[in-house]
Amino acid sequence: MEVFFLNVATSLNAGTVLAIAALGLLLNEKAGIVNLGAEGMMLCAALAGFATVVHTGSGLAGLGAGMLAGAALAAIFGVLVIWLNTNQYATGLALSLFGVGFSAFAGVAYTRENLSGKMVSTPSIWSDVPVIGPGLARLDGMVWVGLALALGMIWFFYRTRAGLVLRSVGENPDSAHALGYPVRFIRWLAVVAGGSLCGLAGAYLSTQYTPLWTEGMTAGRGWIALALTTFATWRPARVLLGAYLFGAVTMAQFYLQGRGVQISAEFLSMLPYLATIVVLVLISRNPTWIRTNMPASIGKPFHPGA
Repeated sequence: MEVFFLNVATSLNAGTVLAIAALGLLLNEKAGIVNLGAEGMMLCAALAGFATVVHTGSGLAGLGAGMLAGAALAAIFGVLVIWLNTNQYATGLALSLFGVGFSAFAGVAYTRENLSGKMVSTPSIWSDVPVIGPGLARLDGMVWVGLALALGMIWFFYRTRAGLVLRSVGENPDSAHALGYPVRFIRWLAVVAGGSLCGLAGAYLSTQYTPLWTEGMTAGRGWIALALTTFATWRPARVLLGAYLFGAVTMAQFYLQGRGVQISAEFLSMLPYLATIVVLVLISRNPTWIRTNMPASIGKPFHPGA
């Protein structure tokens, strides 16, 4: 039983990276903006967070630097697609390619760095609890942050006036504009906030989950997070559930290898991406369900007075 809870804890840790990034992308899409640049933003934020910890020794500073990096890139993306009316999909792809290339170039000096000893770790209060204690002690603090973010978004979207305005901007920006709401500015704020969450996910990956820096270390997590928003039909609770499911699939490869299962290591490594494709294919078989749940103006530019 103790081993079971340890496996659950490692799955939750793995899923938290996806959950935080996907919640950021969900915030964008609720406002009607599709950002395909999550992979690039996460990589740049991972590098920014790792470099900050190397030079300061502060894990919190590293997470903050990652959020700032993600927010800055998202702010540029927002200006391009919201005010300059560039194509959202092409601009997002360009941002992703830029992030991959820039992080590889700028991160060369940090590939040999090690965070061991640079951050002070404290013993968990759960360590001595029978059965479930070791599992709870294995949980990263960011797991609770991801859970709080999901609950906060549910409250924000469906219990606050600001959340209602944000959803109205994503559903019918013309009507929101007619009521006097600054549609472009609201969309830009949502893009920046979503980018900061993608940055938080990237910084968590490089500073806590796998405390090292390697080129392309996100390994497609930004794309999986993007797929998660569709998988979850744009609901925060379902995003969290889907992220943990993908986290469990990711950890399954290590569990099966540890059990000596005679399956190719390459096949096990592709399990999370195969699961993503299978889920999207299954969801796509019911386009009416997707149209019913997705924001009506997602991916569509808004031109005031047009």
